[in-house]
Amino acid sequence: MTGTPPRLRNAAFALMTLLLLLLTSCAQIPRSGPVGKSTDESAGKPNNAPVFFPVAPREGAGPESVIEDFYLAGSGYEDDYAVAREYLTQAASVAWKPDQRTLVFRSTRVVRTGVENVFNYELDVAYSVDADGIATQFPEGTKENIPVTLTQVDGQWRISAIPDGIAIPEQTFKVIYGAYPIYFYDPGFTYAVPDVRWFNKKKTVKAMTSALLSGPAPYLKGAVVSAFPSGMKLTRESVPVVSGAAQVDLSAKELVEASSEDRLRMQTQLALTFRGQPDVVNVELRANQDLVRVEDNGSVLPPVRDKNVPARQIAVNDGQLVRYENNRISPLPDIQSVGALGPVSPAESPVSQSVAFLNGSRTTLYSIVPGQPARALTTRSTLTHPSFGQQDWVWTAGPGANGATEVLAYRPTNVAEAAAMPTVTLAPAWLAGRTVKEFRVSREGVRALVISEQNGKTRVQVTGIVRNADGTPRDLTAPTTLLTDRDPDQGVWVSDTTVAVMKASATDNVTPELLSLAASQPQQLAPWPGLTAISAGNGPEEIFGQSADGIFQRLGNGWSPQLKGPVDPSFPG
Repeated sequence: MTGTPPRLRNAAFALMTLLLLLLTSCAQIPRSGPVGKSTDESAGKPNNAPVFFPVAPREGAGPESVIEDFYLAGSGYEDDYAVAREYLTQAASVAWKPDQRTLVFRSTRVVRTGVENVFNYELDVAYSVDADGIATQFPEGTKENIPVTLTQVDGQWRISAIPDGIAIPEQTFKVIYGAYPIYFYDPGFTYAVPDVRWFNKKKTVKAMTSALLSGPAPYLKGAVVSAFPSGMKLTRESVPVVSGAAQVDLSAKELVEASSEDRLRMQTQLALTFRGQPDVVNVELRANQDLVRVEDNGSVLPPVRDKNVPARQIAVNDGQLVRYENNRISPLPDIQSVGALGPVSPAESPVSQSVAFLNGSRTTLYSIVPGQPARALTTRSTLTHPSFGQQDWVWTAGPGANGATEVLAYRPTNVAEAAAMPTVTLAPAWLAGRTVKEFRVSREGVRALVISEQNGKTRVQVTGIVRNADGTPRDLTAPTTLLTDRDPDQGVWVSDTTVAVMKASATDNVTPELLSLAASQPQQLAPWPGLTAISAGNGPEEIFGQSADGIFQRLGNGWSPQLKGPVDPSFPG
């Protein structure tokens, strides 16, 4: 390899990284300003956006060094990546679109291809982030090659052909980029559903708006809706913020022709999306830069964000279904005895008094409603813990008659004792050949946590639930995958962006993990011996574990003993 020796290049990169971190912690742009000051909010949160000062091309550097230095310069986003463009020929500089894709790497090397002046920049990829901020995580060892062609310009090597996008080190990505939820609605416009994206911290508001107008991430398409009609676009290249008001200039025809209810929902959707931006106080909708009036006549209710579950749990005690709350147990109201069925893994609807549970061998799913006896819904060789959604469908998964995995949904509410119960059977292609260990519907009912296994390898994924107009489930979307350090077989929702998972064991120490759609790494909780079940209320402090010694609640970096006796506690849902 020609150019600077690797040891010196590594030292230079370490120095640049240190400078970046120092700037992040020390260099603050003042937040206050005169009334009426306008911020070009293509810049988003300038206070929290670190500035990286990359190295310009060095005289006499070889092709390999030019390639490495070019990608290190990709961390310097100031002035539209002006320094990085110095490594390109004039034509390549004009054509190159750095914001189209960001590859985040653990390690890299430059590899000759055998074709003159053509190299591969080989990455061990940690993440890939597209132009709309949709991130895909990859396990260690995932390789990708970027083809790079060089030529000499006035005796200096320059890049003449390069794919759009940048590639930056993982530690730099964590400083420059942040996770930000943009919001969509459930089909009934009752709940706000987060769609977590990754954006450069200096370009958040404009990037958020563009991503919102482009629609939901693939795993949410068909499961959520937007107030913005397809085809609506920004009509200028920035979203300025003037005196705290984000001025969103949209396609005039679609905006003016929208109903007052739709305009209010658009404004609300943007306000939810911008809620974490300290510069933004309110949102203005504009057409051709003219303010468009948004009226609130009370017909549109604000959507519920991060839906809470009730504080109570359902559990089994002495073979009967009971209510577990405030470390006490009480009878389950208006529900007949099911002791003869040996109930385990109970679930309670968050919107009605419907209850579901499995028999002791976990082969039969039962439901029970007030005033009726328990009713067997299906029998399979094995079934997952039942889970209710806001629409009162109860879900489970297990093998069908031919052994293939099926996801099952039943609606026991408002069904006469002898009447047929609404039933749906789904067999999404992405679950072919996999065994589902856990299927839990999210609190707003739009998504589901799915833990599945194939050939000893576990996946933790989140899928969207697609429904017909009447709310009947119709399909599950191709999911997004969350990386975990272990092979969990249980999981529950903790919030609208976080789940807790673990691999149960009656004999070994068990270390639950928090996995977040808004975090790149799992968060390990304190280990505890013999955890066989897990439940979660509202937030990470309301996580409960079950062992032979009783129920334990997460407390700081440990576990606090609760009641002994009830088993399989589960919050509504």
